[in-house]
Amino acid sequence: MKRRTWYLAVSWSLLLWSTAAQAADPSGYGQAGGEFDIKIPRVPAAELPAAKADKPPFAPTPEILAEGKAIFLGRGTCFQCHGSEGKGDGGAAKVLPIQPRNFTNPAFNKVRTPGEMMWVLKNGSMGQSGKVPGTGMLPIVGQFLSEEDGWKVLLYERSLGESR
Repeated sequence: MKRRTWYLAVSWSLLLWSTAAQAADPSGYGQAGGEFDIKIPRVPAAELPAAKADKPPFAPTPEILAEGKAIFLGRGTCFQCHGSEGKGDGGAAKVLPIQPRNFTNPAFNKVRTPGEMMWVLKNGSMGQSGKVPGTGMLPIVGQFLSEEDGWKVLLYERSLGESR
């Protein structure tokens, strides 16, 4: 199992790097930390209203958040790019020209809805909106995770940016 996880992480890293490297120059889009401007949607305009309206099928209870964290740090391999604390500083982030999303940024939850995050988990973020170059984020829901697991992991990610 560990070999499969390592292989998946390395494969993702290489694919993410090659895809992001071919994307448009991100200069002007990033903020000081290299993260894309959180106010620019990743969802194409025609799909944005439906994505914003999409809601998680369950509440972010401690049990759901614990399951989401386990997925984030385990079979979801989210930590490879987003880092073990969700700051966008994972090992694979070092080879990407664009820093992965920092989920600890409390402003992110104010401008991005759970439905928009689910859209990215289902479709990836390869520059479909035309407003930002592709980040290399691959679609994982439907490929590697179920939709239910996707909701759990994104609720966990959102919990990282909650004001304490």
